Amino acid sequence: MFVDHLTLADFRSYPSADFALEPGATTFVGANGQGKTNLVEAIDYLASLGSHRVSSDIPLVRHTAEKALVRARVRAGLDDDRAVLLEVEINPGRANRARLNRSPVQRPRELLGILRTVVFSPEDLAIVKGDPGERRRFIDQLLITRWPRMAAVKADYDKVLKQRSALLKSLAGRSQSAQGDAEHTLAVWNDQLARFGAELLQARLRTLAELAPYAAEAYAAIAPRNNLAKITYAPAMPLPAGDDRDELAAALIEQMEQRREEELRRGLTLVGPHRDEITLELGDLPARGYASHGESWSFALSLRLGGFDLLRADGLQPVLILDDVFAELDATRRERLAGHVAEAEQVLITAAVAGDVPGQLAGARFIVEDGNITSEEQP
Repeated sequence: MFVDHLTLADFRSYPSADFALEPGATTFVGANGQGKTNLVEAIDYLASLGSHRVSSDIPLVRHTAEKALVRARVRAGLDDDRAVLLEVEINPGRANRARLNRSPVQRPRELLGILRTVVFSPEDLAIVKGDPGERRRFIDQLLITRWPRMAAVKADYDKVLKQRSALLKSLAGRSQSAQGDAEHTLAVWNDQLARFGAELLQARLRTLAELAPYAAEAYAAIAPRNNLAKITYAPAMPLPAGDDRDELAAALIEQMEQRREEELRRGLTLVGPHRDEITLELGDLPARGYASHGESWSFALSLRLGGFDLLRADGLQPVLILDDVFAELDATRRERLAGHVAEAEQVLITAAVAGDVPGQLAGARFIVEDGNITSEEQP
C-alpha cells in the first residue's frame, strides 16, 4: 500500500498543494516551521481521521479559511494497479464530510481501513514518559488500525462512559430513595459499559500479547545495548484468565456491583478499561522514571515499529511515517532503524537536515520552504 498523489486545500499552512509521491522512501527536507510535517500529518489524517499532533480539528484549517480539504490517491500495492481516491473535508464546529472515489459516504468513519499508517513523531515520547492515558491511546490506535470496526466500539464505549458518569455524578450525595429511582437506568448503563468494555478489553489484550515480541525485537535491533523491553497489560481490576468476551463482560458487571456504593459516593465510574495501565519495562525496571532520554526514545520507537511489524504479519502494508525522528538518534541508532524499515512499501520521512537520513533510505526528496514543495534530484 502506498500513496501516489496528495492534494491539499487550506490545510494547516497550505492554501494549496498538489504533488505526486512514489513507493519506497521519500524525504521532506526543510527547516522547522516550513510545513514539512503538515504534509505527512495530512496523509495520516486520511488513515485515522485524527491528527498525531493535536486533539482538535480547528488547527488543521488554515487561518481565515472556513474548511480544509485533504485528498489522496492510494495504490493497493507495488504489483497491484488498483487505486482508490480518499477525500475528507474538515469543517470545524460542523460535521466533516468524506468521499470515496468522489462519491459521498454517509460518515467519514467508512474510510477507515482503506489507508493504514504507522506514525512515529517526537510526541510519542509521551507514550513512555507520560500518564497512563497516553499508553491507552497508543494501544487503541493500533487496534483500530488492525480492525477498523473497533473505532465504533471505542466511540460507543466513550459515549456510555460519559452518560454513566454523568448519572453517577447527579446521584452523588442524594438520598437512598432518590438513588433507588435511578436503579433501572444505572443497570442499563452497566450492561452497555460491560458489553462495549469487554470488546475493547478483548481487542487490547490480544493486540498487546501479539505486539510484545515484535516490540522487544525492534528494541533489541535499534538499541546498541540490548536490555529486554517488556510490555504488560495492567488492568485496574481482576480479570479472568484468557480473553473470552463474555467472561470479561461478566467480570466488569461483578466489579460494578462490588464498587457500586463507592461509585455513587464519588460520582465517578471506577470500573472499566479507561482505568487500565500498560506497563513498560527495560530489564527489571519500569521505563517511566528510570529510562534515560535515549532509552525512552528508543522504546517509544520500538513500540511503533512493533506495531508496524504486527500489521505486516496481519497481511497489511501500512505507510510508515517517520516525523523528525533521525535528529534525535545517534549514528548507530539511525543506521539500525534504517535497516529495520528499508523494505517497507512506503516510508515518508521529515528531516531538518538531509544528512541525518541514512543512505539506506535514499529515495525521492522534496525541499519544503515557506510552504513551497520542490522536488530535488538525487545524486
